[in-house]
This record gives sequence, C-alpha cells and structure tokens, in this order.
Amino acid sequence: MESETTTTPPADGIHAMVPRERMCEAARRLRDTYAMTPGMPLVRREFGYYCLDRWFEEGLSRDANFAEEFSYEAGGAVSLGQLGWCEAAFVPFFEEKVLEDRGDHEVVQDFAGRHVLYFKGRRNGFMPEYMDHPVKDMTTWLRDVKWRMDPDSPERREGFDERMEAVKRLAGQGMMVQQNLIGGYMYLRSLIGPGDLLLKFIDEPELIHACMQAWLDLADRVISWHQAHVTLDEVYLAEDICYNHGLLISPAMMRRFLFPYYRRLLNNIRARQIDQSRHLYLQIDTDGDARAAIDVYREVGMDVMSPFEVASGCDVVEIGRRYPDLVMFGGIDKRVLARPTEEIDEMVERILPAMRARGGYIPTCDHGVPEEVSLSNYRHYRRRCVELGG
Repeated sequence: MESETTTTPPADGIHAMVPRERMCEAARRLRDTYAMTPGMPLVRREFGYYCLDRWFEEGLSRDANFAEEFSYEAGGAVSLGQLGWCEAAFVPFFEEKVLEDRGDHEVVQDFAGRHVLYFKGRRNGFMPEYMDHPVKDMTTWLRDVKWRMDPDSPERREGFDERMEAVKRLAGQGMMVQQNLIGGYMYLRSLIGPGDLLLKFIDEPELIHACMQAWLDLADRVISWHQAHVTLDEVYLAEDICYNHGLLISPAMMRRFLFPYYRRLLNNIRARQIDQSRHLYLQIDTDGDARAAIDVYREVGMDVMSPFEVASGCDVVEIGRRYPDLVMFGGIDKRVLARPTEEIDEMVERILPAMRARGGYIPTCDHGVPEEVSLSNYRHYRRRCVELGG
C-alpha cells in the first residue's frame, strides 16, 4: 500500500508565510506590531497633512524627502484598494461641474454626486458644506447610482494584472497585504447624507438594504479577483461612525443594517484564502469618540482600530489598558503639536513609553497635522518620537 505524501506549500507570502529572515525590515516591524510584541521599537509614520503650505513658507523644500526630514520608515503593507474610501467606488464617477456661482463661493456637483459649497478656487484643506446627496429614494438609487456599482464594469479591471504582479512581489518580501474599502456607514452617508440617513433607517429600511447589498456584491467580487492571486492579511474599513460624544447610530442599527453584510463578506474572504492558516485582521477607522464602538465592532472580529481622536475623549493609554489585545494606531493630539514644546514633551512622555511597553501601537496624529502646527514644532515632536520610540 503506497503511503500518502503531502506537498509543503511554497513560503512565498501567498501560499504560506515568508520566513522571518526573508522578510524586509518594514514587514517584520509591522507584523511585530500586529502581533502585540511588547517593547519593540515603534513604527515611524504619520496620518497626513493640512500644514504643508505653512511649512513650505517656513523653509521646508517642496522636494523634501519626508522620510529623511522626519525619520519615517518604509511601509510594511501594500493596499489593494479599488473599493472606495470616503466615497463609494463608482464607475463611472459623476460629472464634476459648477452648479451655482455665489461670489466668493460656488456650489459644485462632485465626483460622488453630492452638491457641495466650496470657497471659490479652493476645494481642499477644510471641511466642505454638503448641500445635497444623490440618493433620496429607491427611484434615485436605481436611476442614478446603482449602475455605478456594477462589479462587471470593464474599467474595474484596467491595469489589474500589473497591479497584482506588483502585490505578489511585495507579498514575497513579507509585506502585509491589506484590502482597504469604504465601510457601510461611511458609504451610506456619502449616498444619502448624515441627517437623511437616520430617517431612512426607520422610514425606508428596504432602501438601506438595497444599498448595502450593492456594497456587498461589489466588494465581494473585486476582493475575489484579488484573492485569486494573493492571501489577505487585513481588511481595513473606513467607517467614521462616531462623533465627539460617541456613536452616530445605535448598536442595534449597526447589527441590523451593517453587520450582516460585514459577516458575509468576511466569511467569504476567509473561505477563499489561499493560505487558510493566515489570520485575517479587521481594522476599523473612525474619527470621534470611538470608545463606545469598540465592544460593538469586536462582535464582527475587529482586531485593529484607528485613529483615536483625543479631542473627543480618546486616551490610547487608558484604552490600551482596558483592551490589551487591541492593536491601536493614532492617539497623538494634533492640537498639542501647535503648543509650546514643553506640552509636546509632556504628551509624548506620557504616551509613548507606556504604549511601547504594551505593544501593538503605532503613534500618529489623530488626524492630519493641522496648519496651526509650525515646522519647528513638528520637527521637535518627531525627534522625541524617535528618542522615545526606539
């Protein structure tokens, strides 16, 4: 009787994990963070910037290498994208056009079909005023929006082979493969608007489910294409479901309108994984006071959360003690970076040593660095991050 033999899958980052000694340094550091390794040096990165015009005026070269200027390091992950972030992944987008001239302001139809009031000649770097949204009822959903969510639009496959070849090469270096996409609440809000959405949950639940089914159909199909080539390490949802006093909708509404679709998507992703031994991390990104959201999202398997907005009451040291197995990014108060350096020192000396000892933490601002932050203050902050973070 012939003995059965098994074939060991290749350790290529797709069929099996790359051995640690073959990983690039950035991948090792990021994977150690996700593994909650106590005491490891903190990964060096930033959330984003609203301050660059000021910094250029203060002497930062427009050609500056930020990694050299601020001691950032190469990223340890590659993002697959193609599924939106703050807005739905429409194909095609709505036509962008000026609808009304109001002197110093103008009303514009943006790429997501919203009517937005902007300062004339300036459409970035501030919170715009949204005046109208494309989905008002089932008729407008079907007529104007749903067909833009068609997974089979040929444009969605443009450049696909080249993108996947690049991702496979990076997976072979141990880089974490991240599927980022717009979360259900952020998606619904971009379609309907934050105020009207609350009424639709009650008055037109069938419309909400129709929108979420389209979200699921598109996400599941596109991610299945990616999974034919790589194993995912993380699903990263842009949600923004909190404000400065907690959740914008109730946990009951989350369980009714969001979680069934999240569970189906995550179950499908896990079933398709090439490397079935790989843990699939789930990250939730939400501004505002996220504390009330943590236990709710853990019901669908959340492992990672960001960016912990301090002005809304989030203290990463306190939250880290309460949830010792939660990977956390953010939690640096962007407002403090505009204050005297003594206050910056007090903040980082309280947060960074404690969170480094805990593990599973990456310090970044709790949103983009605001224009009130001077270049000299930010450089001081980065020097202290390097000193305290290792």
